[in-house]
Amino acid sequence: MRHKKEITAEVSKRYKKAKKKQKKIILDEFVALTGYNRNYASRILRLYYGRHIGSIGKGKTKIRYVVGKDKKHKKDRKRYYDDCTKDILKKIWIILDMPCGKRLAPFLPEIILKLEVFGEIEMDSLTRQKLHKISASTIDRLLKPVKEKLRIGKGRSFTKPGTLLKHQIPIKTFSDWNDAIPGYLEADLVGHDGGNGCGEFSFSINFTDVATCWDEPVAIKNKAQKWVVEATDTVRGRLPFEMLGIDSDNGSEFINNHFFVYCKDHKITFTRSRSYKKNDSCYVEQKNYCVVRRAVGYLRYDTDEELGILNELYGYLRLYINFFIPVRKCTSKTRTGSKTKKNYDAAKTPYRRVLECTGIDDKIKARLRRQYDGLNPAELKRKITTLQDRLLKLSALKQQVLRESTGELKPSIEYTY
Repeated sequence: MRHKKEITAEVSKRYKKAKKKQKKIILDEFVALTGYNRNYASRILRLYYGRHIGSIGKGKTKIRYVVGKDKKHKKDRKRYYDDCTKDILKKIWIILDMPCGKRLAPFLPEIILKLEVFGEIEMDSLTRQKLHKISASTIDRLLKPVKEKLRIGKGRSFTKPGTLLKHQIPIKTFSDWNDAIPGYLEADLVGHDGGNGCGEFSFSINFTDVATCWDEPVAIKNKAQKWVVEATDTVRGRLPFEMLGIDSDNGSEFINNHFFVYCKDHKITFTRSRSYKKNDSCYVEQKNYCVVRRAVGYLRYDTDEELGILNELYGYLRLYINFFIPVRKCTSKTRTGSKTKKNYDAAKTPYRRVLECTGIDDKIKARLRRQYDGLNPAELKRKITTLQDRLLKLSALKQQVLRESTGELKPSIEYTY
């Protein structure tokens, strides 16, 4: 390229002074020598240093041809985040179930200290300093090569309209609830049918606190009123604050006299969302995917053994997500024309949000701190993964039995591993 520019610089001087017939001869020689397109060659020979010779692309980028000037090469700058830093960041990212950079960045100092206490990671002071000040966008850039995007089909909805009792249960309004204090929860049911709605199968009932994002999933045998009330009572005993209100959809598992009387006896404000308005329960709907579906998937669970594994898994999962998975809450949303801008607060774990609440007893906070000190997020993750593998093996074994038996109804969707 350098020699071509030197040739162009010399030939262009003769070309500009030559007459028309001579220019044709010079141009023929120049094209044969450089291999340029004839139109392009005549153009650069006519132009002087730095002149605008055209535009390309959507932004109409200007093209300049500089005769006799070498192309500037960028200096090779040493990478600030070396392979060691990237490997530790990747390990932390996997332990925390692969969150985005905006959720991971503010939580890194805390989780690094926690993992070092349990001997899960080791690093020098320089690497620790780098990870403490790394930005969210840099995290996403460094982890981009290792991210695997999994596209999974949507689950089926098992919400069936409740009885006329729903007219006695008020629709949630802003005056009914005080979302600023913990204790007001949204509840929803997630079905584990595996794509085949025939017969009986397990469900997960999920409770999400609006103020702190504290989440409590429980697996139940079916949608019977008895199991829903028992699961609700179990969650009441697990929560680090008093259950003040429940908001559900219009499904018959919630809209029934048994559940209505339970809430009334325990002085729980019971409200329901509007029919066919899923965004009324946006907090729990979001948790249905990022907690329940991400943990147990879309397979069919219909045996007592699988139900026991689900509840054992949820016992570890509730500690893992509430103490170690940071979440961001939307603080404001403004609409300008067709564009919507959302503002979010800094990512915090539900555990930290509970500690910041002034209405919770100090004894409960002290108990939570002691519980937090004894938890190892990496060990919780390993236990969850082990139970997930057991569920996959049981599901694969059931499908093999179904394929081998001739009289059984095969599921509409088969999963292979």
